[in-house]
Amino acid sequence: MLSEIPNLPDYVFGVKATGEVTADDLKNTLLPGLEASTNKYNEIYYILVLETKVENFTAGAWYQDMVAGLKHLTAWKKMAIVSDQKA
Repeated sequence: MLSEIPNLPDYVFGVKATGEVTADDLKNTLLPGLEASTNKYNEIYYILVLETKVENFTAGAWYQDMVAGLKHLTAWKKMAIVSDQKA
């Protein structure tokens, strides 16, 4: 599941991943947030807090993530991924 992180600076969009993350999670949470950031600021400052293992992302979620990354390829300004897992 993805949920938007509240109380971030206006120009920062962030999500927290917990449990299983599906394509629908990305379509309903991540993609609209990236669209809003791009439309308002023409760039994306993004934070992802992983409270689940990356193995819990479905194949559809990985595909939607790739689509989002490519769609906004020139808008990415800064990104942070926070996790307590070793790489």
